[in-house]
Amino acid sequence: MSAPKQPYPTREATMAAFAQHVSAGKVKMYQSAGLDGVMGERAGSSFHDAFSERTWLNCHCNGGVFNLGHRNPRVLSAVRAALEGFDIGNHHLVSGMRARLAERLAATTSGKLPGVVFGVSGGEAIDLAIKVTRGVTRRGKVVSVLGGYHGHTGLALATGDAQYRELFGPNLPGFVQVPFDDLKAMEAAVDDQTAAVILEPIPATLGMPIAREGYFAGVQALCRKHGAKLIFDEVQTGLGRTGRVWCYQHDGLEPDAVVTGKGLSGGIYPITATLMTRELHALFDEHPHIHVSTFGGAEPGCAAGLAVLDLIEAPGFLERVASLSDRLTSGLAGLPFAVRRRGLMMGLKFPEEGMAIFATKVLYDAGVFCLYANNDTSVLQFLPPLTLTDPEAADLVARVRGAFV
Repeated sequence: MSAPKQPYPTREATMAAFAQHVSAGKVKMYQSAGLDGVMGERAGSSFHDAFSERTWLNCHCNGGVFNLGHRNPRVLSAVRAALEGFDIGNHHLVSGMRARLAERLAATTSGKLPGVVFGVSGGEAIDLAIKVTRGVTRRGKVVSVLGGYHGHTGLALATGDAQYRELFGPNLPGFVQVPFDDLKAMEAAVDDQTAAVILEPIPATLGMPIAREGYFAGVQALCRKHGAKLIFDEVQTGLGRTGRVWCYQHDGLEPDAVVTGKGLSGGIYPITATLMTRELHALFDEHPHIHVSTFGGAEPGCAAGLAVLDLIEAPGFLERVASLSDRLTSGLAGLPFAVRRRGLMMGLKFPEEGMAIFATKVLYDAGVFCLYANNDTSVLQFLPPLTLTDPEAADLVARVRGAFV
């Protein structure tokens, strides 16, 4: 593959244009931290700097966008083939591509979440899940977790950490937050006015904490008791990241809605989806135009999503995710952090706040790209591609060990 042509001749010119027209704050922050790379050629588990010979193993994967690596050949081929005959499509009309992807997604839940609504961003998909649960229950209260993250759009923003919304004024009424993995606090918050509880099975921005056994089952029981709906935000944990198609399946749960995104795109074409029970999806029987998304379920995006499902549902794929998790955990033993993990949803937990910020730079210089958890800076988000090969896994362990030993 030839290197892509860059629109600016130098790193300096690129940074200057980005600062002037996109985000001066990002450029200032990155330059001060020594993270001055400009993403250039990319393929598989790695990406290159546009203006040097530097290469990084991508162990952040943009929160799961690149679960299957950069420019996965199967996904690229599917999208290219779709573009030969399709464009985005028209959300007013029936689409076989949308129907097929929805059917395949529903099948991953054993048919328990048969209704699917497509979107473009995770925030949009979360907003939709909240809107539907409020519309069906005719209640307004929504309970979420302190330090969690569900997106930057209206209702999604209202469920997230205060630092992302306080600048824009007071929070919307009816949104309540409790600590993660605290069933007593959840019991105190959920009542007969609650429309929904929304949770990430493993909250990435909070530092990948793993809930104690029985926590999610307890939350589900509270929802059933009070007639509230249980929404799982699986934008990061879903589609094979934890060794199951959906993380909630590890605990035998039955959510009312599941939100997926990032990895559904295959890193090629933006697409998200909200999966829901027949009870929730029936809202659209009487109100078919109550929610629309012009670009949601774009037909080339559906082709990408179908290719993603083909790959993660292939025999042995999910088992390999689990074995890679074991191999990496074993290889990283004895280093100055503990490993939080479920499959390849991994967090490197350092002893003190702020240490993961330092570790981000240390690993960046060693050719490993990952980022600290913004709401717990003692944890480094560590999300290797699910398609990591054995030689790449050995190389990754060597780079990390070399950075800290």
